[in-house]
Amino acid sequence: MEYNFRDIEKRWFAYWKENQTYKVSEDSNRKKFYVLNMFPYPSGAGLHVGHPLGYIASDIYARYKRLQGYNVLNPMGYDAYGLPAEQYAIQTGQHPEVTTNENINRYREQLDKIGFSFDWDREVRTCDPGYYKWTQWAFQKMYNSYFDEELQKAQPIEKLVKKLEQTEEWQQMTEKQRSEKLMDYRIAFLGETMVNWCAGLGTVLANDEVVDGVSVRGGFPVEQKKMRQWCLRVSAYSQRLLDGLETIDWSESIKETQKNWIGRSEGTEVEFKVADSDKSFTIFTTRADTMFGVTFRVLAPESDLVKELTTPEQKEEVEKYLKYVAGRTERERQIDHKVTGVFSGSYAINPFTGEKNPIWISEYVLAGYGTGAIMAVPAHDSRDYAFAKHFGLPIIPLIEGADVSEESYDAKEGIVSNSPAQGKQAVEYDGEALCLNGLTVKEAIKATKEFVKKHNIGRVKVNYRLRDAIFSRQRYWGEPFPVYYKDGIPQMIPEECLPIELPQVEKFLPTETGEPPLGNATKWAWDEENRQIVENSKIDNKTVFPLELYTMPGFAGSSAYYLRYMDPHNDKALVSKEADEYWQNVDLYVGG
Repeated sequence: MEYNFRDIEKRWFAYWKENQTYKVSEDSNRKKFYVLNMFPYPSGAGLHVGHPLGYIASDIYARYKRLQGYNVLNPMGYDAYGLPAEQYAIQTGQHPEVTTNENINRYREQLDKIGFSFDWDREVRTCDPGYYKWTQWAFQKMYNSYFDEELQKAQPIEKLVKKLEQTEEWQQMTEKQRSEKLMDYRIAFLGETMVNWCAGLGTVLANDEVVDGVSVRGGFPVEQKKMRQWCLRVSAYSQRLLDGLETIDWSESIKETQKNWIGRSEGTEVEFKVADSDKSFTIFTTRADTMFGVTFRVLAPESDLVKELTTPEQKEEVEKYLKYVAGRTERERQIDHKVTGVFSGSYAINPFTGEKNPIWISEYVLAGYGTGAIMAVPAHDSRDYAFAKHFGLPIIPLIEGADVSEESYDAKEGIVSNSPAQGKQAVEYDGEALCLNGLTVKEAIKATKEFVKKHNIGRVKVNYRLRDAIFSRQRYWGEPFPVYYKDGIPQMIPEECLPIELPQVEKFLPTETGEPPLGNATKWAWDEENRQIVENSKIDNKTVFPLELYTMPGFAGSSAYYLRYMDPHNDKALVSKEADEYWQNVDLYVGG
């Protein structure tokens, strides 16, 4: 018998739609099962093979669980904001909303033809104001919170303010100074950070949007640039994330990967004075015991110290090098181990030996980790060793029997030597000089930490590799920030006034003065008294103020979609307590 797929499938599709076969609701009498799929970005090309590959697998399992009697939540939606739609709008003159809706309709048609058992009543779109109202709400919650180190969780910022109000320093501050102070604590905060700036696209790009110094989309040059951005203080959660790894049922290999990504390291911060100057700078090291083997210092190219410590004689060479590094992303610098660098012209004094060592600048040092400056111990670090060999710098082994003629030597074990070297005297502090010779490495680390603390040469500290997330983009097609500026100080739009909807603009490129695309909006100001958005012409900085011109990144909206699927029509909360407690965690996720 021939399978007449056109008639049969058409009839069943119509039946499922008319009878809402896959519509689901909370039912406390039935066991739940939550199937979550990869959140698709609706491109003009339609579905690619990776979409149905995952969706078919999860749909089979969803049907299987229904047959077992489970109440199955199997929703679908669209990660609808992003750069591709905006670039298409720039090229064609069509509004991103128009092309995005066209793409969504095409996706829906293709998904329906495959016959998935999705509950389409729960569809979410990140570009829908009813959805991104909760993205804006979440941002405000993070802005109005700080991470309490003792409790290891977020707390209302007012709790911190009450503590600060008891200090004389706070009482003498202006409102702007207090605002800047609190930025050092807020989970969502404005801060200076290095970004991948693409002038051709007029926006900041994530690392995975840059390859070989150019943008993946369009092939435009990308440079490292310091900008004031909205960020999320992800780094504050480093230890909590590490502790949490011990409570989940993951393979040890995945846990180890996560631990390396978070990158906890216990070490010492040590202060170095700059020779023939009143300047000094701090470095972080996990091995202060190797100070006697330091033969040079290295600054990250982005460090503020570069400008301070570059001598007039070296200025031209340094600027040439900085221009080269500006075209390289952090990821490229971490993966590509070629040796490059330039001498700053300045020297630092080793607080243990009293010797002057040259200060270099090199891309292998990153500004975001530690202090953006390192002490180089080439005998016992492979990258320091390669750098020293390349530029002809001294290499001093610190472990008895260590052969460093061809490569660096792992100094985690062994008996310490050359600390200080024979015939040399270590610097005395209060009549005491440090000598590590004859100690094991473990003993030397402990002795050095105690000496540094005792004589105030530095302090013991824990560092993490995990960075804060950049949370703003210079784009049009994204969630608007619910923020306006009063005397340069960010203020939050009242929660009851959310959502702040994306305004209409005629141009999707940055303004002629370099402002983000929202700078082209003519009705993008906040009337504080009437609590509404009004024309820019009414800005008087008394009752009407400018709104934020940045928009949120794509991951802002795609971070909470799995929660919204549980309760997509709720206009009072992102998800109700009842729905959250019923559906709880995702039981099966298929995607990237």
